[in-house]
Amino acid sequence: MDIKRFMVATVMSTVVLVGFEYFMPHPDHKTATQTAASAGPDTPAAASPIPAAGGEAQPATETRDDPRLQIDAGRVSGSLDLRGARLDDLVLKNYHETVQPGSPLVRILDPQHDPQSNLVEVGWLNVAGGKVAVPDASTVWTADQPTLTQDHPVTLSWDNGQGQTFQIVVAIDQNYMFSVTQKVRNQSGEAVSLYPYSRVDRGYTPTETGGYLVHEGPISVIDGRLDESSYKSLRNGAVPPANLSWNKPGTGGWAGITDKYWLTAVIPQQDSQVTGSYGYVPVPGHDGVYQVGFTARVPEVIAAGGEGVTESHVFAGAKEVPLLEKYESSLHIPSFWKAVDFGWFAFLTHPIFTVLDWLNTLLGNFGLALMAFTLVVKGLFFPLATKQFRSMGKMRQLQPKIKALRERYKDDQMALNQQMIALYKQEGVNPASGCLPMLLQIPVFWCLYKVLYVTIEMRHAPFFGWIHDLSAADPTNIFTLFGLIPWDPTHISTFFQLGLWPIAFGLTMFAQQKINPAPAADPAQQKMFQLMPILFTFFMARQPSGLVIYYCWNNLLTMAQQSLIQRRVNAETKAPVVIPPTKKNPKKNK
Repeated sequence: MDIKRFMVATVMSTVVLVGFEYFMPHPDHKTATQTAASAGPDTPAAASPIPAAGGEAQPATETRDDPRLQIDAGRVSGSLDLRGARLDDLVLKNYHETVQPGSPLVRILDPQHDPQSNLVEVGWLNVAGGKVAVPDASTVWTADQPTLTQDHPVTLSWDNGQGQTFQIVVAIDQNYMFSVTQKVRNQSGEAVSLYPYSRVDRGYTPTETGGYLVHEGPISVIDGRLDESSYKSLRNGAVPPANLSWNKPGTGGWAGITDKYWLTAVIPQQDSQVTGSYGYVPVPGHDGVYQVGFTARVPEVIAAGGEGVTESHVFAGAKEVPLLEKYESSLHIPSFWKAVDFGWFAFLTHPIFTVLDWLNTLLGNFGLALMAFTLVVKGLFFPLATKQFRSMGKMRQLQPKIKALRERYKDDQMALNQQMIALYKQEGVNPASGCLPMLLQIPVFWCLYKVLYVTIEMRHAPFFGWIHDLSAADPTNIFTLFGLIPWDPTHISTFFQLGLWPIAFGLTMFAQQKINPAPAADPAQQKMFQLMPILFTFFMARQPSGLVIYYCWNNLLTMAQQSLIQRRVNAETKAPVVIPPTKKNPKKNK
């Protein structure tokens, strides 16, 4: 196969896949004013998760001395602020910030007074013209016990002094799912109508770590449709006075704010009529507040002497795909696994993750799972690889004839093309047949790259030796003589980060070039191919070490596979032609 065509096909295919992920536009969002035009007369005072107090953000009324309900469950710990009934303090017991011993636990929720606040609120809104005193950010709730545990739910209570008693019953399972039951007991002499709501508030703009590969920010699934928005779109699209940037009516679903590995989401009752919305409340002199959540579309009417009950859930934890799928099945949450950004090729990326996760469980090491998966892929593509190397061999044999044709028809491109087509037809060679197997494998390799980059399963997963985190770059560095020189050259430039595994990858790439040298006679082209291992070595040095190990192992397997196939092809071409013996004529022998 012509190496030039091979490289062009590879690069173009990669550009198509990456470009499709990056440039494909997200669905357009309708502005709040468009939806507000169609709102009915029973629209709540703030038909969104935005505070009901007009367009200004509510001041931070809580203090560090506010009464708190402690939380101590299987995989999380923290507290709930009884002023405002905010879930705003939560750490994950099984995840640390770094792999260093004693590293702090990952904190997923922070109070409003924190510079990077992230919290969950539930509550009620009045219908237009309603005068019921509903709890707000300054309301101090009473808990029936001091600690929320997996086995002991807690009931928060508040009496508004007008005949209505509000309650929030909070429970938590052994993982990251809170169940929230909102109750209103109406002891007044007339019926009241209220809209329950739930929302996620984020009071800062985080640094997005995933780039175009991973969505970070507002996310929702309503009526089966996934929506992923950016922080910028919320800021630019917020329309006063409600400060909505997008809303969508629907039945059930879920919505929240996602990071690369973590998710905070609110989940209404799946048969309830709700309006999901995104908003941004500006705060002078500070980052504004991003708000994502749900408001009931139909008010809860609580008759005199009656009780209104609304159930919902809150997820705050790690985006572990098996756990998300379990919740999707048990709680009937639509497409909850899509909180992990498997991309537009999720139909392929998701199964690849499933296989990798199973191999990781089987082998007990994610690095070994990667190697085993590579063997599986190589086995599946072995027939295609055989065809590819056969085509490469035939094309290599035709190079002298192709060179002669180019010399003869160097001034007549049309005649050259006609003669080369005739030569290919005469020899039974299809120049594209060598590229096709590679083109079919590129989506698999891209999806594997996506899986390794976005899933939490590889985060802080150790391999062997010096690799303690497959999601981080190789920590060794040749520019420090692998630790002998006590300095960090990466402060000057990330170019000066080159570990052992990236060097091994570059050597395997160089060895591949030697085994299968480029047939091109152009010296400039040859020099370019010779530089590619060096360029890719420095590029891969900053990639997660799990990816580098995968590609290094893949190169070794490819060379072994090529050697095996080449021996078979050579044996077939050098096999002597055996002429079967002619049968003796019995009549002539007589």
